[in-house]
Amino acid sequence: MGRGKIEIKRIENATNRQVTYSKRRSGIMKKARELTVLCDAQVAIIMFSSTGKYHEFCSTGTDIKGIFDRYQQAIGTSLWIEQYENMQRTLSHLKDINRNLRTEIRQRMGEDLDALEFEELRDLEQNVDAALKEVRQRKYYI
Repeated sequence: MGRGKIEIKRIENATNRQVTYSKRRSGIMKKARELTVLCDAQVAIIMFSSTGKYHEFCSTGTDIKGIFDRYQQAIGTSLWIEQYENMQRTLSHLKDINRNLRTEIRQRMGEDLDALEFEELRDLEQNVDAALKEVRQRKYYI
């Protein structure tokens, strides 16, 4: 006697859902191992449960990075290029901020003032005066 068909939908009961996940996870891992042995296929599986636990399988003699690289070549795209470009933009932005802050520090120390316009020099003087007042107030307070 064969098994009856079940309707594929989300299992509402959390305990039953976890039991089914565990059994089916074991089944898919077994099938992946069999596929690797029988057909000499390179297989990688990564699964995340609803609780956040992860399980993985990778064929012997290969690694997941290698399989991702082959996948990227097969579909003709890069999975990481967008993230890399975003990191490059962030790095460039942070370098600009760092350069501006270093320039500001040098100018407050009295260096690199030749490139400043009259208005910028006046603003710098006002900033230095304000900082001096705060230092004096703190000194008198102590």
